[in-house]
Amino acid sequence: MGRILAMASGGYGARPAPRNRAAALCLGLMSAVACPAVAGAQEVTLAALGDSLTQGYGLPPEDGFVPQLEAWLQARGHDVAITNAGVSGDTTAGGLSRIDWTLTPDVDGLIVALGGNDLLRGIPPEESRANLDGILSRADQADVPVLLIGMTAPGNYGPEFKAAFDAMYPELAEEYGALYAESFLGALEQREDRDAAMASYMQDDGIHPNADGVEVIVDSLGPAVEQLIERAAD
Repeated sequence: MGRILAMASGGYGARPAPRNRAAALCLGLMSAVACPAVAGAQEVTLAALGDSLTQGYGLPPEDGFVPQLEAWLQARGHDVAITNAGVSGDTTAGGLSRIDWTLTPDVDGLIVALGGNDLLRGIPPEESRANLDGILSRADQADVPVLLIGMTAPGNYGPEFKAAFDAMYPELAEEYGALYAESFLGALEQREDRDAAMASYMQDDGIHPNADGVEVIVDSLGPAVEQLIERAAD
């Protein structure tokens, strides 16, 4: 994506332990009638580890990526909650420093969308790769499935930098058996009239999507997150 991320701070926190309200209500009823199958179901909790794109920079809280994605999934019948572990300005190193306390015991699946700020700072791809490797390794140790969202470097860093950066996402996903999506902003950047799409779906900074842009992104990434939910529920 070549141009990501001017930043404002964003916070996040862990959700309480997952629970299913229908199941709790059913168990609480003093009745001889057997509870339906929903009593065995549990809410799936995902954590979205990322930067300002995940955090929802420049948008009302309800219009950010995480709330829109959660609503999209719930509308499709998924009992899911998503913790917003996005911090504006964060790099892969920042994500690695936060991974142990992001992976709380209630987290069933992890979305990783980091690397744009590494590009802005010209961090060598081998450092970014090592950080992402550390994140995926921690998730693997915790037996938490991952959806890794990649990106591509601009050509101005040189062919060797670009080749190493672009390759690290699919290669790490394959190494760890993670789900993989090519790009966070791909649904906008790959439209036939890219300039018109970017004008319609980006904020004035030209870097972060507006609420309509987030909706397009969620429609694109949603099916991959549904696969993550399937793995998390196994």
